Amino acid sequence: MAKISQINRNKKREKLVAQYAAQRAELKAKAKDPNVPVEEQFAARLKLAKLPRNSSKVRIKHRCDLSGRSKGYYRKLKLSRIALRQLANFGQIPGMTKASW
Repeated sequence: MAKISQINRNKKREKLVAQYAAQRAELKAKAKDPNVPVEEQFAARLKLAKLPRNSSKVRIKHRCDLSGRSKGYYRKLKLSRIALRQLANFGQIPGMTKASW
């Protein structure tokens, strides 16, 4: 089980990303647009830099929904390998069986 503080920190980042998503997208588009004057591009980059760091999407860490574990994470299922195995052993994931050959 991951530390509760790490899980909460990640949730806080997710909220910030959602809050600033539109503003970041607008500033990024302006900064990359070749039709916009260079001064405005530079100003957009400065405004982008002044936004909170945790509002960037790349700072969100993938974590297991059950245990909060960050390593061994399956994106499709949003579970860690350990939680996935436990659920599969108890037959709670349809169609998943233990391998034997």
